[in-house]
Amino acid sequence: QVQLVESGGGLVQPGGSLRLSCAAAGFTFSSFWMYWVRQAPGKGLEWVGNVHPNGGVTWYADSKKGRFTISRDNSKSTLVLQMNSLKSEDTAMYYCLKDGVWGPDAWGQGTLVTVSS
Repeated sequence: QVQLVESGGGLVQPGGSLRLSCAAAGFTFSSFWMYWVRQAPGKGLEWVGNVHPNGGVTWYADSKKGRFTISRDNSKSTLVLQMNSLKSEDTAMYYCLKDGVWGPDAWGQGTLVTVSS
């Protein structure tokens, strides 16, 4: 059974940093693209970025480039989202997703990031 468990969210001041993690289990983590998406209060899902199975290629939404970094540790089946220079508009629930044949097919329960002074 596929399991994705996000952690690392919390309250941070504008300009601060947070490191989110996603622990994966139940599938061969190193074989799949992985995604981060987020959902701000009252808004729809927003793609943050994704990473190739070997970690060598990453894609980001334009607004995240330079501030967010996605990485993975296949030996630990862990996906990471490093977020720097956080803004109030980054406040959201953050989810990690596993890719499937027709697109993402599994996601975790999310971790809440609140950026506020």
